[in-house]
Amino acid sequence: MRENMLGAYGQWASTLVGREPGEYSLRNPRFHSLGTWKKKALVKVAECVAEPALGGAVRVRVERQYQWNGLHVEELSWQLPMGPRTHAVFLKPSGARGRLPAVLALHDHGGRKYFGLRKIVRLPGRRHPLVVEHQRQYYSDVGWANELARRGYAVLVHDGFLFGSRRMRYADVPETLHGGRRDGNPEARREVLEYNAWSGAQESVVAKSLFCAGTTWPGVVLAEDRKALDYLCARRDVDADRVGCGGLSGGGLRTVFLGGLDERIKAAVCMGFMSTWNDFLLHKSHTHTWMTYVPLLPRLLDFPEILGLRAPLPTLVQNCNEDALYTVRGMKAADAILRAVYAKANAADHYACRFYPGGHKFDAPMQQDAFDWWDAYLR
Repeated sequence: MRENMLGAYGQWASTLVGREPGEYSLRNPRFHSLGTWKKKALVKVAECVAEPALGGAVRVRVERQYQWNGLHVEELSWQLPMGPRTHAVFLKPSGARGRLPAVLALHDHGGRKYFGLRKIVRLPGRRHPLVVEHQRQYYSDVGWANELARRGYAVLVHDGFLFGSRRMRYADVPETLHGGRRDGNPEARREVLEYNAWSGAQESVVAKSLFCAGTTWPGVVLAEDRKALDYLCARRDVDADRVGCGGLSGGGLRTVFLGGLDERIKAAVCMGFMSTWNDFLLHKSHTHTWMTYVPLLPRLLDFPEILGLRAPLPTLVQNCNEDALYTVRGMKAADAILRAVYAKANAADHYACRFYPGGHKFDAPMQQDAFDWWDAYLR
């Protein structure tokens, strides 16, 4: 298997961490108590992630609410300390009573930052043609958040950091970065495609800037996702003891950090984002966003062990055999690591990994398995 852009330096770099479990891995023989390991590991991982403080509870504004296609829909927004207002959508079955099990549905990256929550939700009116293409390519042409809500869940979907309503605007950055671009008709196909290409090219600038501020991209995303989780758990129609999260690709990455570091997530489903640091290093770092990487963290834990911090809480990982974003060897190695973590936590029956035919996706069969997993642990 060929190395990535590190070329001849790749094999050397892969030896820096070594093959033994990291210093704060539950697989490390020095840990015998699950409680002791978790307490120490969470502190060290949090130091590396450097999640910024975003203040107290967000003040949520209901922009619209209505009944549509069997669902009660609330279009929401809230203001964080930085950037434009966050847009979100809350869904539950029409006429639902009492406190419902809930899922924070996390949208993907996909190299398409112009859209956020719209990638996984269906709302009244005409879908943007590029959203139609996206949902057909990755989601069997459905808004999976809606499908889950119809199953009896309260579902919250929000725009993540730098996506959708949270995206960078040309006017907010120096001309040296926007190159004279202006938002003329931002929903026009050509302008959306141009924006997606431009915003992708800014990722290294964003990552370097966040490092200069003493934080990380995963840390900022985690902080924003926690704010959404705070709101979801505080709703009177949600049972805060029965809350899960999940998402495909960038949503799977967000699940790794949120599910691994926040015990309010009682059942997690990571879709299409699982491998090892070594696989990223040697083969696949160039296929992934800066959102993935946390300096020094590989010395403490392998990538799947971030999600493994949630053991013994239930966790499902879904992989696709022809997913070009990872090697099959890397996905299987990650599975073996998580199995070992859950076995040592005496919770082997709370972990599952499933492989599906085809490329990068969260299609109908995968959705059915994910929904069944949430049913098993949240209903």
